[in-house]
Amino acid sequence: MTASLSTMPMPNNGEGNGGGNGIGSIGGTAARSAPVIRHNHIDNALADERELEDRAEPGRGDEAKGGGPGTGGRKKGRRKLSEVPIAEVLKAKHTLRWVEPVITKDATVREAVSVCIERGLSGMMVVDKSDRISEATRERGRVVGMTTSRDLLRVMAAGFKEGKTADDLMDVRIGEFMTPISQVIYARPEETIGMCRTVMAKLGVKCLPVLSNGRVEGLVTARDMSEFGLEATERGGKKNYLRHVSERVGLSSNTSMAEPPAYLRTHLAMESRAHYVNVGVGEMPHPFKTADAGCGMNRRDFGPKDYSTDPDLSEDAHFVSRVEVPDEVGAEFRFVTYMGVADGVGSWREYGVDPRDFSHKLMEECKNILKETSATARGNYETNERYRRLIMPKDILSKAYDRVKADNVIGSSTACVGLFDCKSHQLHFANLGDSGIVVLRHIDSDNARRALKRRSGTANVKSGSNKSELRVAFVSQQQLRSFNHPYQLGWTGEELDQEEEGHSFKNPTESCTTSIHVRRGDIILMATDGLFDNVDIDDIAQVAMKWEQDNGFVRGGDVSAREKRWSMGNSMSLLSSEAVPELAATLCEKARELSLDNSVDSPFAVLAKENDIMWSGGMPDDCTVVAMHVVGKLSDDTVGQVPAS
Repeated sequence: MTASLSTMPMPNNGEGNGGGNGIGSIGGTAARSAPVIRHNHIDNALADERELEDRAEPGRGDEAKGGGPGTGGRKKGRRKLSEVPIAEVLKAKHTLRWVEPVITKDATVREAVSVCIERGLSGMMVVDKSDRISEATRERGRVVGMTTSRDLLRVMAAGFKEGKTADDLMDVRIGEFMTPISQVIYARPEETIGMCRTVMAKLGVKCLPVLSNGRVEGLVTARDMSEFGLEATERGGKKNYLRHVSERVGLSSNTSMAEPPAYLRTHLAMESRAHYVNVGVGEMPHPFKTADAGCGMNRRDFGPKDYSTDPDLSEDAHFVSRVEVPDEVGAEFRFVTYMGVADGVGSWREYGVDPRDFSHKLMEECKNILKETSATARGNYETNERYRRLIMPKDILSKAYDRVKADNVIGSSTACVGLFDCKSHQLHFANLGDSGIVVLRHIDSDNARRALKRRSGTANVKSGSNKSELRVAFVSQQQLRSFNHPYQLGWTGEELDQEEEGHSFKNPTESCTTSIHVRRGDIILMATDGLFDNVDIDDIAQVAMKWEQDNGFVRGGDVSAREKRWSMGNSMSLLSSEAVPELAATLCEKARELSLDNSVDSPFAVLAKENDIMWSGGMPDDCTVVAMHVVGKLSDDTVGQVPAS
């Protein structure tokens, strides 16, 4: 996609302090006035709710014209705020103020910080003024990416951690860390506030460029959407201050932070202790794979009586590696567990290329790089602080990819590489394509029921149980060109133009990178699409919970007994290490079973129909699952191996 900036005015991006309400001065006046008027907060809340609806049709008063009997004076056909097209939000924003959210790729962090503050921006489009789309955009340049105030903070935080000086960080060029244009998430003018809010919430972004006919018309933020339809008189003035602000200004000198919720205290008490992961791997090839690496389309094409079970026939590949690395000060070594999966693209078979070659070589090189890095760090960490830093998943993937290309291994695959840091309890990963990670966690039943109530919209969800249920705490983002067409790492024997449309190859630097905090007792699943296409995520959680109960890690959903066992030093880590491969294998078997079931639509079939593709039943495929159980001790610690009673 090639985009340019529109020549229409574009105002403040919405995260600055523009035009305050003068709280300090007005507050002083109010403090000297007596008596303070107390408002009925219930009436105010109801009035605020009506105002939100009225703002969808600016200019309409409380007494709506034409409302019929029993409508409360409201006009039929009124739009909800969530139904307003984002183009109207952008137009209202432009009408109030024009500020161009643009910075050049050669600008420095120092310049970007200044622009963000002076213009009140939370995001900026990055342009290359040495390039242009047409004569009309000669002065404005070609859009090459996007950056946000959050990106600036990340660059500075990472730089300080690496020991860089403030001056060095301020001189970093925007083009070195911007989000490339191929990864920028955008909105269309006709899409609604509701749709944009949903996208922003799901992807964790705080501003969206609005793209129309190859031009970026402007950026919208959550603040822009919240302020849409507010008149100037509704933002300031005595009445609005008294109604919305006066009773919310200032904290007393005795204010303190609340204690953590009771259901979190056990976990928080263990935060200072190292956590570890026990890892098990399950593998299963496509059921119709043959010994000559061929693959039938169905049972009739397959031929043999029994389904394929030899994992060597799978186009999936994986690695697991636990290495010891020095900490940031070089005082001691800590365990870090790396893992990865890759799913080779089977269509290479049509060109006489074995689809297994690329994926297996990629994972092999990931493991080799970790071995080499760990050995080098042991000999140099005392004199060179560079060897005291973790090698991040994206960097491992980049180096492995370069080695695969250097060896001229033809093919392509999706890839997901992660690491678990036992000290920080962080799971870092880079994912490209439709493999991914799911984190399962025990959630208090009342909290789970409230979440279920919000999701289903039902009110008959009973509470009162002190049990806990295993729920999905995190699902990684996938990257797809279109349905069943994931982005992938690949090599054809020559470099392809990344800006050329029509192919699905990406660089490791374009992978989705995320870091999440995990807790003791969590179950982490890294898997290829053979699992996620056939087993619904809620069903995956049910399989995992049965595994917990069968092995005595949790009895009857009562996690209080588990936490008591932990406090007594009973980790059950050895049992966990012996049992977790069983969980991975069970999930692979479940995926195989459902992939061959034509009577029930799989997640793949449901999504296919949503994309106007007729597909029923399961999706036979290779399946690899790397299952991880977060525990409090290493598996060779023999203390407390008796199951909880």
